[in-house]
Amino acid sequence: MDVMRLRGLVRKESRQIIRDPSSIGIAFFLPVLLLLIFGYGVSLDARHVPLAMVVEKNSPQAMALVSGFNQSDYFLPIPMRSIQEAEQALMHRKVDGIIWLRHNFARQLLMGGKAPIDVIVDGVDSNKARLIEGYVTGVWFNWLERMTGEQGQRLHVPVTVEHRVWFNAEVSSRNYLVPGLIAIIMTLIGAMLTSMVVAREWERGTMEALMVTPVSMKEVIASKIIPYFILGMGGMLLSVLMAVFLFQVPLRGSMWPLIVSSSLFMFTAINMGLLISVVAKSQFVAGQIAIVITFLPAFILSGFVFDIRTMPVVIQWLTHLVAARYFVDILQTLFLAGDIWPLFLTNSAWLAVMALFFLMIIKKKSRKLLE
Repeated sequence: MDVMRLRGLVRKESRQIIRDPSSIGIAFFLPVLLLLIFGYGVSLDARHVPLAMVVEKNSPQAMALVSGFNQSDYFLPIPMRSIQEAEQALMHRKVDGIIWLRHNFARQLLMGGKAPIDVIVDGVDSNKARLIEGYVTGVWFNWLERMTGEQGQRLHVPVTVEHRVWFNAEVSSRNYLVPGLIAIIMTLIGAMLTSMVVAREWERGTMEALMVTPVSMKEVIASKIIPYFILGMGGMLLSVLMAVFLFQVPLRGSMWPLIVSSSLFMFTAINMGLLISVVAKSQFVAGQIAIVITFLPAFILSGFVFDIRTMPVVIQWLTHLVAARYFVDILQTLFLAGDIWPLFLTNSAWLAVMALFFLMIIKKKSRKLLE
């Protein structure tokens, strides 16, 4: 590989990137936009859930329970006069649940009998319904402890649960989503942009001009990889800075594992994009293929939003073919848990294997032929 020719080709490709505003936009403005949307607009947490409160007869005991819901950050209680009104509000999606205290609630409680608390939850979103059910149970248990304490009794529970949350003590979905989003951003930069670079040369007719020069296809491919690799790493650095300083996501791991794994994933994503571009030879077709083969699997099958362990077994096996799966695992571990070396080395090894595999196919498919 001639260094002077390679330098000239890299300079040519770099100038094309600078002249193309869309490349700069995808590399730097799109990460900012996606991080702002997911960091501020997307949340998997259930907070300030509208909850209909139906209290048929006021009593100190009922008011104490209602006060527990009012003081919770998870609920936004809305008083309603009857269960019929609450059910109508639930059907019209004005509330996500109902707490119903019947007229005999206080009397049965004081008599030592069972005082039922009716809880009705909108189960359209099953994940949110489970969260609401858990939050309601927590408020009820705190009220029960307070009530027994005021009566000078001790709440007898056969099993005491001591909660300890590791790695994400705030239980904030932002800390989970933002690191994974970096993998999606790098997929867009690496695969989407490079999927059209060789096809663009064919459409513009410049590839034929390159064919009659002493330039080898190795030099052409290398000149495509180097500028977009630098561009992608710049987008990664910008995303990490926003994650740490703007969204306050903790980065508990070291920088060099982050740089190494990002480089491996960027190399893999670029090779995937180049392979698409070499095969397609049309920018439109290459762009469509890149969306289906790289972006959508990275978004859906990488564990970025959806837990892989909850997927069917066949789909779980299919996720092993998605490079973003390994990088998302590394990112979430480095940000939230720290340097877990067995996990880092295993996932990095898979990324390296995939990068070399795609590079070998590109080498086989790239020939100085006009057909």
